[in-house]
Amino acid sequence: MIASLLLAVGFATASQIVDLSGEARDPFHSPAAARVFLFVRSDCPITNRYAPELQRIAAEFSGRKVEFWLVYPDPAETPRAIETHVAEYRLPGAPLRDPHHELVKRAQATVAPEAAVFDASGKLRYHGRVDDRYVTFGKTRAVVLNHDLEAAISSVLADRPVADPVTRAIGCALSDVK
Repeated sequence: MIASLLLAVGFATASQIVDLSGEARDPFHSPAAARVFLFVRSDCPITNRYAPELQRIAAEFSGRKVEFWLVYPDPAETPRAIETHVAEYRLPGAPLRDPHHELVKRAQATVAPEAAVFDASGKLRYHGRVDDRYVTFGKTRAVVLNHDLEAAISSVLADRPVADPVTRAIGCALSDVK
């Protein structure tokens, strides 16, 4: 009963991920060949700068049994603020709230933006950066050399091992939004 009331007002119980209407969601319950989780924070400038690249990647894999999810781990982030953020930056994917960091832990995510790719069976096949644009916090490359997320999705779809299954993402910490 308490869990139902909490969900009705937009709060998750300790074992649930919710959408913006407060409904419990299991993003692993679908026929997708690959699930891409993009861990984001609306207050992270690096997340926001990646919006065009994330749009491009989602468009590239459109219609190929790839699901994109936006994961907002900050429990203080309201559904309305998330909707505004998604609309303003045209971020791809269905937004989820992860206030208890269940997906954060499962994906081993530590910063925003960070990506995780799971295969059809729910196995984590990649987690890390979108690409190597950011060398360190505040320092970028003029030209991206490695499109890590794109390569990981392609590998999962082809049922091949991901060449670099773990990369280091540069961004805003997720640990301070507990």
